[in-house]
Amino acid sequence: MRTPHNESVAPDIAEASRPAKPTGKAQPERKCILSGEHSPRETLVRLAISPPHADGSCDVLPDPHAKAPGRGAWIGVSRKVLEDAVAKGQLKGALARGFKGGNFNIPDDLPQRIEDALTGALKDRLGLELRSGFLIMGTSKIAETARSGRVSLLLHASDSSEDGRKKLDQAWRVGSEKEGSGMRGITLPLDRGALSVALGRTNVVHLALGEKRSAARVQSAITRLLHFAPIDLGSEDDGAETKSDAGQTVPHSDDELSI
Repeated sequence: MRTPHNESVAPDIAEASRPAKPTGKAQPERKCILSGEHSPRETLVRLAISPPHADGSCDVLPDPHAKAPGRGAWIGVSRKVLEDAVAKGQLKGALARGFKGGNFNIPDDLPQRIEDALTGALKDRLGLELRSGFLIMGTSKIAETARSGRVSLLLHASDSSEDGRKKLDQAWRVGSEKEGSGMRGITLPLDRGALSVALGRTNVVHLALGEKRSAARVQSAITRLLHFAPIDLGSEDDGAETKSDAGQTVPHSDDELSI
């Protein structure tokens, strides 16, 4: 989206008066336009606001990579909460207050569009890591690599067996010297069919990443998706964590301006 002539670049709704974090590796935060709470940027979803149309209205669209130019707002609520906010007009009201007026076109299926966009972003990221040679596939190969301490992130398809997850999780803990920690891989909101199609492979059930920066990129995409649309594995505990305990630091880019 192009930025109008007199519009500043990326004046996202956040809290400009919030004190700057000290130097170091503090995670950048954003303010949810609906709840008013501040959360790490990686857990929030950015909504991109289009330039005004001829009638003065603006479109509200998901920005899964949080990189679209122009105006934007952040939401940190679940899909269910957002659905209620859209139905009751609360999101439109919050945008109007945040941007001091304006007419916003909010599609009724915005929550579904966001989930689809975040899911697509995760699939794209996994595909990029595969083409870069960072993805490890195949149960035997993952187990061997995990036991040798060379796995930074372990992933399971949503329809993977509990037994299969437990065995690989245990191999990962052994290789990471974290036995007894309860550290587990992440169960993705994607089944083996979706993973296989996304990666152009057959029967992809488990995935691993060894390179830490690659793992951080994938985990960032997963975190945002699972925060918005958490999965329910019923009574199964293993693999139900929404994030890994691997201890890697997820890098952030905080190059946006706030209003």
